[in-house]
Amino acid sequence: MKKSLAVLAVPLLFSIGMTAGPVLADGGGKGLFIDRSVDTFAVLPNGVVNPEGITANPANGDIYVSTFSAPFKLLRYNRHGRLLAQRDFEQPLLGLEFDRHRNKVYITNVGNFVNVDSKIQRVSADLSNLEDVAIIPTIGAPAPDFHVPNPDGSFDSITFGDGAHVPNSLVFDSHGSLYVSDSFQGAIFKIAHVASCNVSTCNVETLTHDPQLATVGFPPFGANGLAFNKDESVLYVANTGDDRVLQVNMVSGLREVTVFAESLNGADGLVFDKKSGLLWVCTNQADEVVALNANGKVVAKLGEFRGINRDGTPNGLLFPASPVIVGDDIFVTNLAIALTGAAGDEPEEDVKLWTVSRMELPH
Repeated sequence: MKKSLAVLAVPLLFSIGMTAGPVLADGGGKGLFIDRSVDTFAVLPNGVVNPEGITANPANGDIYVSTFSAPFKLLRYNRHGRLLAQRDFEQPLLGLEFDRHRNKVYITNVGNFVNVDSKIQRVSADLSNLEDVAIIPTIGAPAPDFHVPNPDGSFDSITFGDGAHVPNSLVFDSHGSLYVSDSFQGAIFKIAHVASCNVSTCNVETLTHDPQLATVGFPPFGANGLAFNKDESVLYVANTGDDRVLQVNMVSGLREVTVFAESLNGADGLVFDKKSGLLWVCTNQADEVVALNANGKVVAKLGEFRGINRDGTPNGLLFPASPVIVGDDIFVTNLAIALTGAAGDEPEEDVKLWTVSRMELPH
């Protein structure tokens, strides 16, 4: 990987005890914006591990965090990082999304990982009144014999497995419909008028079921983060294992899936910044958050991993999973989960306390 002189200068700043500020990799106005500064917004309670989902209440700045590993919890923090409330669950939790019109937090519950139904749930902003919204349906793996072209004119044929239902990320459109990615079934589901229905009445529609939404890569999750562009003509979808961000054409009735950006190492959670028009992507294997412009080009990079602190917290970003924007800041969960299975070769194994990070967005 090539590095500019500006990027190489950052470690030197740390070595002399200074805080690294933003730099432009080519020194010009059109260069790659890089800011490695990371603040710890919150440290999770002792014994609570692997924060994954995140969302925020825009009215008061409260931050909500879900955990993927036991003990499964939904945590509520105020804007200053103070823990206000927590609620226990019996299944792994992934994505979160806040309904600002009704003050509800929507949750993806991956029950299939513990042999019960995977479902969408919602809870009041104060974490009371939990209710089931919808059960994730069985639609199976995407079409078999998916052909991937090679430069020599040949192609590889992929047949995907038919495994668990893994609802991962959530996003609302302006009409009150909720969209859900399924990382194993390779699908995007739509629940129209979700606020007025429940587990008995909600209709879970398959928006698209496409081989590009599945993966045989690593980490082994396909369709993941979701985000709409400003006019909701495009739904962006991260494919974690394929290191891609895809786009679904929401104007065409065919809902075509095409590639928007490649080579984003572990593309995970997404958030679209309507002020700047940039799409922010958590790249969990690169330990940074990157911004894509309208052409899918990386124009900014935030954060980095700097090791494990003496108290066992990550210094900087470690396996950043999900982002949310509040004002001029972007908040990110540090999942910090060891996945390779090779003992002793992952910094995640040394984490004792898990964190949520905060970074300032470029102006």
